[in-house]
Amino acid sequence: MSTALPRLVVAAPSSGSGKTTVATGLMAAFTAAGLEVSPHKVGPDYIDPGYHALATGRPGRNLDAYLCGPDLVAPLFLHGAAGADVAVVEGVMGLYDGAAGLGELSSTAQVAKLLRAPVVLVVDASSQSRSVAALVHGFASWDPEVRVAGVILNKVASDRHEELLREALDACGVPVLGVLRRAPLVRTPSRHLGLVPVAERRAEATGAVAELAQRVRSGCDLGALLALAHSSPPLPQEPWAPPVPASRPSGRPVVAVAGGAAFTFSYAEHAELLRAAGADVAVFDPLRDTALPPGTAGLVLGGGFPEVYAPELSANEPLRREVAKLAASGAPVAAECAGLLYLARELDGEPMCGVLDATARMTERLTLGYRDAVAVGDSVLAAAGTRMRGHEFHRTAVDPGAGGPETGEQENAKPGNRAAPAWGLTSRGSRPGRRVEGFVKNGVHASYLHVHWAAEPSVARRFVGSCVGGCAA
Repeated sequence: MSTALPRLVVAAPSSGSGKTTVATGLMAAFTAAGLEVSPHKVGPDYIDPGYHALATGRPGRNLDAYLCGPDLVAPLFLHGAAGADVAVVEGVMGLYDGAAGLGELSSTAQVAKLLRAPVVLVVDASSQSRSVAALVHGFASWDPEVRVAGVILNKVASDRHEELLREALDACGVPVLGVLRRAPLVRTPSRHLGLVPVAERRAEATGAVAELAQRVRSGCDLGALLALAHSSPPLPQEPWAPPVPASRPSGRPVVAVAGGAAFTFSYAEHAELLRAAGADVAVFDPLRDTALPPGTAGLVLGGGFPEVYAPELSANEPLRREVAKLAASGAPVAAECAGLLYLARELDGEPMCGVLDATARMTERLTLGYRDAVAVGDSVLAAAGTRMRGHEFHRTAVDPGAGGPETGEQENAKPGNRAAPAWGLTSRGSRPGRRVEGFVKNGVHASYLHVHWAAEPSVARRFVGSCVGGCAA
């Protein structure tokens, strides 16, 4: 069975060219025209999908060939795009930039090939005229399997500038599908890890997305772009579906999942996997809710920006006590990055939940990159030896106390009442190396590593299975 789904990949020669502006504006413009638009983002980015969701009214979905493997990209895409009229995929970095040292793996180009989707190249034309043709020709001819089928020129200064650019591109064979004039930036404020998430500025973000839609609508040929999307051939893969285990727990345990402004990083498939494994998912906001959801038997604390909200999180003492009580009962707790910081004794001097014997603090150093991970020991998420791929992205550091895990190469060290490390990591990039990271103690699994559970559905099944018989909050 093949699936026909109109689709486009919005890419660029490099970061900063305007692909987020164009992709988000195009999603919003198509939606305003009455189309059901499925939004997707290449790579592990959590922030852009929030703007995509605001533009379309559907969950923003990530497509990451490193985290999930190339074979899952098209099935996950079809799953996320079910019922849509058109799908728009925003690329990452430059079109051909992938995981360091691994060729095209996890690049926008690879995803475009896996999806058999035409690519629209967004070019910052602010400092060039005839040279734009050489740039576009190079990107269009570099890999014959990548179909660069249109160009959108960004930051064009004037009618004369546009005329020169179009003349240069006439001989290139790649049509110009849009021209966006140089204009004041739409207000999308950034900070230490990129754009400020939608959940922190919904009213402003709604206005920004509407302005992006208007710019794309006035500067781009929406009819030609939609026709290009319809030129995509059918995909032969079946849509991914969260696997349903042969036996599931009776009574559907409640898994509380942190949300709100401080915990905005998550993959939509995680909640779907938890439900398929037999849990009821209850979202709560650690900034506002003073208690965990009724009947909570397990807790998932994803990524986000607790460092921005440390005083407010600390001030919610009733919830911090409940989290500590749940963890002390032995109930399963899975924490990634922001969740790790929230479980520490303190964050930048502010008291946190005190589940982990550790302190956390902001630093000047950015830790960023893909990791190959192996579970050091058994935990509520993974059996010892389970291999996964993950991603780190933070400017904080965690200092273990006397009860913290061993570090360095001592992966099997579990002296006394210490926590054990969660993962043995192999880093990719300019500083390859091996180290251990995270905390495993009783029912708690806490780590900086972001992983995509769709790559290893047993993670969700194991976690929900650990909820059965746990002490409810």
